[in-house]
Amino acid sequence: MKGISLETKKAYCAKTRRSNYVASLRLEGFTVSPDAAERELPTREELLRKYRKQS
Repeated sequence: MKGISLETKKAYCAKTRRSNYVASLRLEGFTVSPDAAERELPTREELLRKYRKQS
């Protein structure tokens, strides 16, 4: 029996993590679109750059 590759496992975990995050936002009362779990997330550097400009 052939095993599942590490990359496949990582992709599955990342997809599940995003899906769970969107579900938790919905439970907290936030309005979230169904495609929000599939959207590419910004990198740490992009977020830091964005919020440093606003200060």
